[in-house]
Amino acid sequence: MDTTGGETLGRFWAEAIGAQFRPDDAAGDVVSSLPGGDIAMCTVPEAKTVKHRVHLDIYAASLDDLVARGASVVLPAEESGLRWTVMRDPEGGEFCAFLRPAEDLPDYRLHGVVVDSADPEELATWWGDVLGVAVDDNDGRGFWTLTGVPGMPITTMDFVPVPEPKTVKNRIHWDVYSTVEEMTAKGARLLRARDEEISWDVMADPEGNEFCVFDRISS
Repeated sequence: MDTTGGETLGRFWAEAIGAQFRPDDAAGDVVSSLPGGDIAMCTVPEAKTVKHRVHLDIYAASLDDLVARGASVVLPAEESGLRWTVMRDPEGGEFCAFLRPAEDLPDYRLHGVVVDSADPEELATWWGDVLGVAVDDNDGRGFWTLTGVPGMPITTMDFVPVPEPKTVKNRIHWDVYSTVEEMTAKGARLLRARDEEISWDVMADPEGNEFCVFDRISS
């Protein structure tokens, strides 16, 4: 997750999803420790300029608690008629909050990742093939979902249709274990090869969404 710097965004997300916050001064970022993975807060020079094309869905007991931590309400569920409230984090990044009674709220409150798409069925199918899971068409409701990805610290990865094209680098991306050769063969593009500064390869999927490729962990 890109940030303009400081610990505000990392601390917000750690508290919002029930994770641990740990600063990493040596690496220059702050990280929220999650079951099965981390969210690395990567400092970038550019500020947010457009709606997040990739956003997070979380569970919450209270919108007021999120607002008290620095979030703001964009579209309440009671106005949209949907099951979620659209919000912005302290740096303006959109996310969706699904309210649950406090007694039903899980300790780990990150539910999923949502990806805006020009062709959500095609992109979901592409990522389903990469991650080795089937695609759920949600009974024809217009969006496509991946679930049950081994080792992924979220429940769902949803691909939804939007009319606007991708114009800038996504401020949220995900990392995968693979190789450049494997991903290129599937149709991904190499944006930056690993070098003396980074130990991973930066690639883009068929719709230009950035992701990073790391070497597989030895069993």
